[in-house]
Amino acid sequence: MNSISPRERLLRSLGGKTVDRPPVICPGGMMNAAVVDVMTSGIYKLPEAHHDPDLMSGLAGNVQRETGFENFGIPFCMTVEAESLGSEVDYGSLECEPKIGREPFPSVKEVEFRPRGVIGRTARAEAVIEAITSLSREYEDIPAIGSVTGPLSTAASIVDPMPFLKDLRREKDAAHRVLDYVCGELEDYARLMVEGGASVISIADPTATGEILGPKIFREFALPYLNRLADAVHAAGVPVIIHICGNVRSIKSELALLRGDALSVDAMVNLKALKGETPGITTMGNLSTYLLEFGNEGSVGKSVRALMNQDIDIMAPACGLSTSTPIENIRAFTSAVRETG
Repeated sequence: MNSISPRERLLRSLGGKTVDRPPVICPGGMMNAAVVDVMTSGIYKLPEAHHDPDLMSGLAGNVQRETGFENFGIPFCMTVEAESLGSEVDYGSLECEPKIGREPFPSVKEVEFRPRGVIGRTARAEAVIEAITSLSREYEDIPAIGSVTGPLSTAASIVDPMPFLKDLRREKDAAHRVLDYVCGELEDYARLMVEGGASVISIADPTATGEILGPKIFREFALPYLNRLADAVHAAGVPVIIHICGNVRSIKSELALLRGDALSVDAMVNLKALKGETPGITTMGNLSTYLLEFGNEGSVGKSVRALMNQDIDIMAPACGLSTSTPIENIRAFTSAVRETG
């Protein structure tokens, strides 16, 4: 098993099979590893690489080589889907990731539904898919992970987020119509990624957290749409990682019902305890991104070894990396996983 490729190691881990050690990955999207140190040492940079497939694949390749993460992770932000559905986007800079500049709809009742498949027809989505295709063809042994923004987070990026969260309680029927529309678009987008060569789809849904929603709203508005999207990805033929932010204590019973192949959670969650309480779960995470940004190589290595003693199945950052995270700390992370494993 010493000759196992990074792609096979990740797929075996997601399938619950034996591996020599946990994979160490950073799936892109919310967990974007295109930090400033990587970009200033090479020719591929953001924000230009958000739009050009050659620059995107080149930057993803540099990220993989410079950091030691065992995957390609694209896109480098969470705005592709919302922009395709009408939101204005500020593309940021070398140091600052893109963000939603303006949501087009003030409430769920005022959302205008575009024809099915609109995300996949936009230039930015086409760039993402073309980059995945290029990377998967050139590097068969390294998995290309396509990152998709989750249904609730996408919906909260096309509807003003504060009214949106209130509408989940006061305009339930209209909220379900919006989530049905958004989820259909995400299904199509994820399928195109898989057809392009993505080995895994990662769904990050930071709005779908128990701290924001509570268990009742999570059960009604997060769980069914996350599972529907996961089912569509499985039907396309690849496994799914689902990331849920924040403290998951209030939604532990709901997490057991998620149909992803691995669950990624934030740094405050004890993954060993979560694994003990949820038999059969494949865990991913959850090295503190604060530690990665402000710690040192020694403290990072020590924390990695402590996490690996918790029998975590896939090692990864706990959440989104700061673009100012030192490359030395990221390398300390990935090296410690390989050495300890």
